[in-house]
Amino acid sequence: MSADPTWRLRRAVAEDAAALSLVASATFLETFAGLLAGTDIVAHCATKSSPAAFARWLADPASIVTLAEAAEGAAPLAYTVLTTPDLPIETHADDIELKRIYLLERAHGSGLAGELMACALADARALGKRRILLGVYGANHRAQRFYEKQGFVVVGTRQFQVGSALHDDLIYGLSL
Repeated sequence: MSADPTWRLRRAVAEDAAALSLVASATFLETFAGLLAGTDIVAHCATKSSPAAFARWLADPASIVTLAEAAEGAAPLAYTVLTTPDLPIETHADDIELKRIYLLERAHGSGLAGELMACALADARALGKRRILLGVYGANHRAQRFYEKQGFVVVGTRQFQVGSALHDDLIYGLSL
């Protein structure tokens, strides 16, 4: 799936749940350390990024999980999760949610984020979806700029719980 010689994208399988959990927790910590309470980050990762959470997505026929690995050694670098929308806005059967798109900081600026997004958009279209939705932390301006460059626009808001704290998120949408 990838033309870059330093990584490869592939569809994740059940045996990847532990690797996905590892990169999910590492990227969540990298992204939110200093922005969110450490105890909330740890609690969030223990439940929302556990191998069991990924096993559920991997077993769900309505979900697609893509894993980016280092070409040398196959260490996990990034991932995406496309799944049935779980957002507090009106959704339709032809919507899909990009529930997760995270990559390790060492891959920022490498083009991997754009390639992951292109793969997610292609997968959503292949499923016959007409709109892709995603939620992003309201203070994560870097991610918001990335989504806006991809053509996403704000279509709503939500409160998102991380550990014991509620945070304000933006909900973005993109017509496919």
